[in-house]
Amino acid sequence: MRRLALTLLPCAVAVLVHLWLAQRPSSTPLDNNTHSDEALPFYEVLVGVLSARHHYELRQAIRETWLGYLRDHPHFQHRVGVKFIVGKHGCPIPEEDREDPYSCSILNFTEPGRGQDAEIEIVTVSDPSVLAPSDVSAIALDFKVLHPVVITRLGVFPSGTRPELQTNVTVKLLQLDQEEAVVTARFSAISTGTMVNGVWYKPVEQFILPKGFEGTLVWESLDSSGLTTVNSSSVQLNDGGGVLKISSIAEGILPHRSALGFPGLAGGFTFTIYDGDGLEELLRGRPARMEHHASRLRQEDAALQQESLRHGDMVFVDVVDTYRNVPSKLLQFYKWSVGNADFNLLLKTDDDCYIDVDSVLMKIDHKGLKRSNFWWGNFRQSWAVDRIGKWQELEYASPAYPAFACGSGYVVSRDLVQWLASNAEKLKAYQGEDVSMGIWMAAVGPQKYQDPGWLCEKECYLDMLSSPQHTAEELHILWDRKRACGDPCGCPWGR
Repeated sequence: MRRLALTLLPCAVAVLVHLWLAQRPSSTPLDNNTHSDEALPFYEVLVGVLSARHHYELRQAIRETWLGYLRDHPHFQHRVGVKFIVGKHGCPIPEEDREDPYSCSILNFTEPGRGQDAEIEIVTVSDPSVLAPSDVSAIALDFKVLHPVVITRLGVFPSGTRPELQTNVTVKLLQLDQEEAVVTARFSAISTGTMVNGVWYKPVEQFILPKGFEGTLVWESLDSSGLTTVNSSSVQLNDGGGVLKISSIAEGILPHRSALGFPGLAGGFTFTIYDGDGLEELLRGRPARMEHHASRLRQEDAALQQESLRHGDMVFVDVVDTYRNVPSKLLQFYKWSVGNADFNLLLKTDDDCYIDVDSVLMKIDHKGLKRSNFWWGNFRQSWAVDRIGKWQELEYASPAYPAFACGSGYVVSRDLVQWLASNAEKLKAYQGEDVSMGIWMAAVGPQKYQDPGWLCEKECYLDMLSSPQHTAEELHILWDRKRACGDPCGCPWGR
């Protein structure tokens, strides 16, 4: 009975999460209604500050530094408008129950229903007719570990419908973007291993693969006819109740740019679930965590409502506020901006960034930067695309991104914002808003104005326009120095 409850639990949680997002009333006042019957406020520069829902201290630091300066300055208060861009929804899933810290995907575990030490076969072949000779010499299967596992055996399919192996095949388990194999098994006609459920297996040295491990299983043969593959629609892959996230091997899948083989399956592997007691405990504790997290989100909604009413400088966009959704947040703000403000230029920055507003406005005036089809920033070129980690990008096929401006600060002309807003529903969001912007803008070909003053890293220079990755306290220190002696990096009497 307990196992049945644990099996049904993730389904119930998924339904509750869906209903929570669909029916949950907004407790935050949305600042995104189009002013249809009144003149739009005009700003020479509209500033959009990307901000996470829980970053109140950073928003307040900006209000007390460069934003407050703009608000109180007689020449700037009507020239520049500033809005914090905040996601309307918090992720309803507690962090412990998410696939990773950057998204809002639930760990959809079910209790395996077998002993903790039982080996799980990722695939079984009961009907040899689903097997067919491959026309490639390397086949690869990517997967991600969502709960620790131990790989126990690697396997290959027999050569055709008869249970025999006619060629040499090497099977390797590698960590993504690593050249050295974690474990390897070699098969031949005279060394086939043990047949289990239609797959030849050999044991391998056992390692614990931790949560977050991203691996690829590669089958290699010396010739293109040496591997046997399987009709992906004819088999069901066993992910151990959700402890593994297995990449698609459906027909027509485009290989990843750095894939070691064609997507597919030329054998299998077996594994055991490590710390099964911990998995059961995680599932048992989920309802209480969900309830506590929902209560915290309600409190966060109320706090955001009060903050917005008090300051009137927040735009709530209709997205779940996670790192993976930052590009969508930006697109939604672009849609809001063209419907709710009249402006010449839009400056995008983040809530952890110092901005030298005097220098920005002075450059706009002295350099004649009020142009169309214009993008002003510090551009990274030939930036390599990551396959793993926080900046993982699996859907952009090239090895390097188009030129993109560092996210600490850049300025675009209104016509570009208008184009982005008009196409927001069609533009694909990639892993980061800065690289996404570069990909989107590659279709338009704007005039790029390179300026190293928009710093890409946490540094400090007298002539910088922006500097990222600061705490609220550091933002105050930089601004106080700037106002005291004109140098945010330090005053002579303070060194």
